[in-house]
Amino acid sequence: MTGKLYYLATLGGWRRHSARFAHSHWLAIEAAAENLLSDELKIFVVVDADEGAHAALNDDPEFEVMPHPLSHLPISSAGQGTLSSFGVTDGANTYDVAEAMARVHPLLRHRVF
Repeated sequence: MTGKLYYLATLGGWRRHSARFAHSHWLAIEAAAENLLSDELKIFVVVDADEGAHAALNDDPEFEVMPHPLSHLPISSAGQGTLSSFGVTDGANTYDVAEAMARVHPLLRHRVF
């Protein structure tokens, strides 16, 4: 059984783990041309994977797990600062962030099927 969670990560971290994902979509947070598609590129990512893959991501320092989108818990202040250019404000929860990011990449919207 798989589940979806959202993360702030690096593209290099995503690349290292991506073979374990059922599905994943990401959006670059930074727009700096010199950082384009480098391993250090900061990304916002949704990962659909099994519990083992999510446990590995939680243990990887290049991934910051966000609270479950339906928990209404706010994201970290560091995460809010990182995503502020997308309209993410203080106290935003993961659902709010997913909606903001979906304005740029619609597949990042939280859906329950």
